[in-house]
This record gives sequence, C-alpha cells and structure tokens, in this order.
Amino acid sequence: MTYHISIVIPVLNEAGQLSAKLQALQGLRDRCQLLLVDGGSHDESPEIAKPLVDKVILGSRGRALQMNAGALQADAEVLLFVHADTRLPDNAIDLISQAMAEGFQWGRFDVAFDSPKPVFKLIAFMMNQRSRLTGIATGDQALFMSRPAFAAVGGFPEIALMEDIALSGKLKKLGKPRCLKAKVQTSARRWQQHGLFKTILLMWRLRLAYFFGADPNDLAISYYGRR
Repeated sequence: MTYHISIVIPVLNEAGQLSAKLQALQGLRDRCQLLLVDGGSHDESPEIAKPLVDKVILGSRGRALQMNAGALQADAEVLLFVHADTRLPDNAIDLISQAMAEGFQWGRFDVAFDSPKPVFKLIAFMMNQRSRLTGIATGDQALFMSRPAFAAVGGFPEIALMEDIALSGKLKKLGKPRCLKAKVQTSARRWQQHGLFKTILLMWRLRLAYFFGADPNDLAISYYGRR
C-alpha cells in the first residue's frame, strides 16, 4: 500500500486515554500509516494500540528517540509527529498535502487546548503568535515535514528536552515553515495538574535557560522531576 503520510505517535503509559485517541485517527488509515512508538510503558499501552495502528514499535524512553525510531520505519515521504494527547483537525491531511504541493518542506498547526477556560485560549493565542513570529514550533503543534528535510537535519536531536525547539531551528535553515491556522487540540491536563501559573513560569524559565545554552538533560530533570 502506498501511504501519503506516516503519522508517528510517541507514547509512554497512556493506557487510560490511548484507545479513544487512536480511534479518532481510524478514518485516516486509508491514506496514512499509523506508527506508535512506545518508550517502555508499564501499562497496557502497546497491547491497546496493536489493533488500532499499522505498527507498534518498542523503543527506548525519550520523545526524541521514539520519534526518530518511528521515522526510520515510516513508509511515506511525509512525516507527521503527533503527541498522544493531541487531536488533529478533520482536514489535516489535505492541508499538509497542500502545503507540500506549494513547496514548503515543513510546517505545523496552530494549537488549542481542550479546556473552555478563557486563560487557555490566551495561552494558545500566545503560543501560536510566538511560533508564527519566530518560525519555531513545539511538539504540541503537530510538526510535519518531508522525509528529505527530516534526513537533511539529522532527525530530532537526541536530547532529553527541547528536541522540538532544536529541530525547528535546524529546519528553519532549509526554509520557512507553513504555519497552518487550522488548530490541533491538545490536552490541558499537565497545566491543570501542576498549577497553571507555575507551569507557565516553569516553561518560560526552561526555554530561557535553553536559549542561553543550558544542558537539556539538566532542564529535563527540572521539568520531569517536578512531575
């Protein structure tokens, strides 16, 4: 079968919500290859995923490592990286195909949160505007790119945190991203579980530290350790 796009989904211990998230992608399976890369889950994530994806890949823990492992086994010429808690818009594949036909080598979607609270609309607006101004995208925005572009920059840097920021910086050297206004919906759970303003301040601090050359491994301890 010839696929238009390979969708790579990194997961770790997502059994509670994984089935519903993957069910939402079933309508794309005639056009897209679904690749789930498990990073060593202690729950039933791989078993839940098996009937709902084309391949379950057992990899090492670490989002960059998992996404690179998925890309290696992808069959399509376009790669789309989607977090397990992110939902694509209905016309996502058509929009990506159009962007590639227009000559873009990579791009991302705008993001929205699955919470009706106005503050999350403001956070999403700021994220989207910052991305549009800087040309830097986050994993929550569902990064997509051609296979040659992915190969040209060496894939995701295998660092513990900020791999999406680092990859975007490399891809920018190949060309501007296609910043799609269509929105992917992502979960607000991490913001709600750990405190909205604490999470905002933590993310700003980590991004600033990364900008000034901090070791991503040290930043990951600050990010994941508090979780």
